[in-house]
Amino acid sequence: MVNIEDYGDFETAWCPGCGNFGILKSIKQALVNLGRSPHQVFVASGIGQSSKTPHYLKCNGFNGLHGRSLPPATGAKVANHELTVIAVTGDGDCYGEGGNHFLHTVRRNPDITMIVHDNQIYGLTKGQASPTSEIGMKTKVQTHGVFNMPLNPLSMAISLDCSFVARGYAGKVSHLTSLIEKAIQHKGLSLVDVLQPCVSFNKLNTFKWYSERVYEMDDPGYELNDCVKAFDKSMEWGEKIPLGVFYVNEKPTFEDNLDVLASGPLYKKSPSTEKVDELIDGFV
Repeated sequence: MVNIEDYGDFETAWCPGCGNFGILKSIKQALVNLGRSPHQVFVASGIGQSSKTPHYLKCNGFNGLHGRSLPPATGAKVANHELTVIAVTGDGDCYGEGGNHFLHTVRRNPDITMIVHDNQIYGLTKGQASPTSEIGMKTKVQTHGVFNMPLNPLSMAISLDCSFVARGYAGKVSHLTSLIEKAIQHKGLSLVDVLQPCVSFNKLNTFKWYSERVYEMDDPGYELNDCVKAFDKSMEWGEKIPLGVFYVNEKPTFEDNLDVLASGPLYKKSPSTEKVDELIDGFV
């Protein structure tokens, strides 16, 4: 039987009170609840405070370049599609430097779970505005306030027909754990954008600010496969901020389209030259 201790307990480099702790706890608990042992899990990340997560999990891990968490995550899933693959990233890492990878990973729809620590700031590099920073937010770099329109990652994902789109909050660990479980169980690319207060550099979107605004969606008439309603809901932001699953669309995964995987994990065999060419073509 799997338990939390199996995933280790490590000293972290995160600031005391950081929202990342709630996300790490939720990831561990979700994997335990699903009965996934460490050897069955692969976690990939790029660069950032969020991307230190693989350092604090006792499982298979890869910490790579800024914005590049999704390519190794996809590669790991293709090499061994029996793995539970999680890409851990941040709003700058994923929606900024890694924006192009995000768009095309949605197109491919690999069966991986993408957890974005969305703190609306660059935390590792000491507080520049990120793609999701609010208009008017003042930082050490944007001293007169942010004037660029913030990116709405949920709306973008839904418009691209991402097969699972959800939002959680680091201050609601139990609810976030449930969302991550659903994301891992979903077959296809799952986006879980997590509102994650940065206690050091974001003095606007604090735990108090979020706690006064977030609410869990509970509409029995809400159809998860209705992209129009999901898109409309994703635009709700301000005095009320919805949490939960916004959109689900079951469709073939990237691995489903690779015949070479039909007879078992790729790492267990030496595919022919033709199969290798077919696999490479699948990434274009």
